[in-house]
Amino acid sequence: MSADTLYEGPITMTRKGFGFFAMPAETLVAGGTATKEKEDLLIPPEWTNHALSGDIVKVALAGTYRDPSGRMPAREAGKVVGIVSRARETFVGSFVEEGDKTLLIPDYKKMHVPVEVRDTKGAPLGFKVLVRIKGWDEGSLHPWGVVEDIIGKVGVHETEMRALALGQGFSSDFPPGVVADAEQLEKNGAAILAEEAANPKRRDFRNVATCTIDPFDAKDFDDALSVRRIDTETIEVGVHIADVSYFVKPGTGLDKEAVERATSVYLVDRTIPMLPEVLSNDLCSLKPDEDRLAVSAVFTLDRDANVKDAWFGETVIHSNKRFTYENAQEVLDAGKGVMHEELSLLLDLSKKIRARRQAKGAIEFDTAEVKVELNAEGKPIAIRLKERKATNLLIEDFMLLANEAVAKHLSKLTKNGGPHFYSLYRIHDAPDTDRIENLANLLRIMGYHLKTSGAGNVTGAELNKLLESVKGKPEEYLVKTAALRSMSKAVYSTRNIGHFGLAFDFYTHFTSPIRRYPDLVVHRLIKAHADGDPITAQEMQTFDQLALHASEREVAAASAERDSIKMKQVEFLAERVGEIFDAVISGVTERGLYVEEQTTHTDGMIRIKDVGDDYFEYDEKNYQLLGRRTRKSFRLGDPIKVKLAAVRTAEKELDFVPA
Repeated sequence: MSADTLYEGPITMTRKGFGFFAMPAETLVAGGTATKEKEDLLIPPEWTNHALSGDIVKVALAGTYRDPSGRMPAREAGKVVGIVSRARETFVGSFVEEGDKTLLIPDYKKMHVPVEVRDTKGAPLGFKVLVRIKGWDEGSLHPWGVVEDIIGKVGVHETEMRALALGQGFSSDFPPGVVADAEQLEKNGAAILAEEAANPKRRDFRNVATCTIDPFDAKDFDDALSVRRIDTETIEVGVHIADVSYFVKPGTGLDKEAVERATSVYLVDRTIPMLPEVLSNDLCSLKPDEDRLAVSAVFTLDRDANVKDAWFGETVIHSNKRFTYENAQEVLDAGKGVMHEELSLLLDLSKKIRARRQAKGAIEFDTAEVKVELNAEGKPIAIRLKERKATNLLIEDFMLLANEAVAKHLSKLTKNGGPHFYSLYRIHDAPDTDRIENLANLLRIMGYHLKTSGAGNVTGAELNKLLESVKGKPEEYLVKTAALRSMSKAVYSTRNIGHFGLAFDFYTHFTSPIRRYPDLVVHRLIKAHADGDPITAQEMQTFDQLALHASEREVAAASAERDSIKMKQVEFLAERVGEIFDAVISGVTERGLYVEEQTTHTDGMIRIKDVGDDYFEYDEKNYQLLGRRTRKSFRLGDPIKVKLAAVRTAEKELDFVPA
């Protein structure tokens, strides 16, 4: 590698201002270049050139860095020579005064420097604000910016929830042009819908038994199932998805805003939608007893749920019943009730579809989600795990079937090149071999065996065996979490590599266009192929960028959602300082133990000084803290009784001590 070569990619910053840059360590071998595993280049604070965490930067090699304090070993270093693009330009936080300057302390933990605020817009101390960075003067310790939005008083529920969303770049407010478009749709939408429902081009499913099955608190219904027997051996199942693309046309204000958002965000107390409410909750919501436009995947199945034929296209449907998961489960359990025959038939088929997927090696993580119940003031009053019923799995099975089939359909149409050669896939790479080896070591310490190949590869079948072996045990949640963390991240891409976790060669997102922009694009592709309309070269050029943007926005939304749950978990426990809880050790570091409380699944920390009456050393190889005198050990996965010692609500952090 030449010192003159520039490398481009994202930089990650620590709180102390050091940067890390992932780059391939290339070595020349006979016949070409071999790439070893990646190693991170250290960027010392003085060579980061005002880069912030996540920025895309250009980096040059800068020789060996030797830490003046002697605390860090010497290692290869780099120097940022240019910033290609900022990961984010706005930050949420609150003010502190420093001399004659007002500084914003950002909530974003990866932001390693405060921001000097040169126009506070009159926001007082003790308020959360949104600040936009405008520049970083040469020789200055801080970037500078101006207040763009005064969010509200720190600690107030509404302020904190808005701050979480704005901190990740999501706003509940739509631009004026989009609001105007939404108002027009409110006036004319019903007439537009009725006219299009009569379009003979649309396949009519209004006389076929159809239902939606959703959570009890769902605001929008973007998927419905229809089912009918063709004969004793054949069943037709329609997976009908709201036709958002009929109302949201490329290049319109509505479309541009949907692209920018790319996803809806689900915080504990609210949804920040990708589309205005007139679409997400009305015109595109598959409400019962109303005609609705859909894009559908219609399957002809035999009694063993093998797909004999599939059709994809535009439809009009009329849902007969809006079920919650609980309602539908009650009908199935009782053996009678509204649409009992149809639900039973769907359940029987879904079990066969699932069994076939599992046999192929699809990983069944089946992790329970935390549900926080709030009162009218936004105060948490209960925390529980969401229960997954057979009806949840039924819906999941048919949605996965549709997503896979649509991906195969589009792939066949695009593989010959020509004007339709692009598609959007949802891909999931095989897990990183180092991570799998680390997972196997961790499990060995906990008394479990994960069979891997010598190169650190693992199959879905082996992971399923592991997950089955921990069911019902205290460490189940921990093992599932550790296994999930070892997985690659699923992303959107125009280049298909299959989906490791689902054991699919082809997979896309087709079933949620109300809340995910890539699904909307896939609907447009289905229509374009059906109508013989070429996809323009200009459109195709945007697909790679769109896939990257949608993947990034998905990560940001997930982060906001996780933070909103963590905030309420911490708030819920704030009044229980001094109480004793059952927990599991979920992490071990030189700083102490991370523990997960077992009823609310909230995590916190036992600092190493509080672990016990001994000098505890970190044994990295065995994931444990070991007492030098007593030889007492605290290992990953161990159950432990803990006392809640302190709650820091603003930081969303809990301190525990062993009970």
